[in-house]
Amino acid sequence: MRNKYVLASIILCFISAPIVAETRIAILDFELKDLTLLPRILSEIKRTASIKPLLEKELADAGYVIIHIDPQSQEFAESGVGYLFDHHNIAANLARQFNAEYVLVGRLHKPSFLFAYLMGHLIRVSDSRLIGNYISEAKGPSEKLTVKTVESLAVKIDKTLDNKYSPP
Repeated sequence: MRNKYVLASIILCFISAPIVAETRIAILDFELKDLTLLPRILSEIKRTASIKPLLEKELADAGYVIIHIDPQSQEFAESGVGYLFDHHNIAANLARQFNAEYVLVGRLHKPSFLFAYLMGHLIRVSDSRLIGNYISEAKGPSEKLTVKTVESLAVKIDKTLDNKYSPP
């Protein structure tokens, strides 16, 4: 008789518990592609370095599981500037080693002193397919504008994936 109650309790737990599959995404360090007459100034290097942590925070707050790939592994996979951005299969192979479902390879493309583009390629790891090609424009280099541009990128990524992100 007692076994029936235990079994019923276990079954009830499985039925009533919501089944939530957490989406696992790796975000690689963003690269700076600066085409201005004064390329790679310290402020642009700092802005580029700030993008990944900002994006990770936005997506983590929305419920995504952020998979961390150590810089050495990314550097080893990167055969040159832009290589992972252009070679989705290599980026997917890297992310697969860390058990990610998706990987975002990003770039801050700065063709002018007046604006820059935050670019991202979202790759599904299981088949190495590009499922999202995103561009968000940042007019000016201020930190506030960078945050807003990252939020815009997070919205675009979320629309491709789970559609659960609400920007602040």
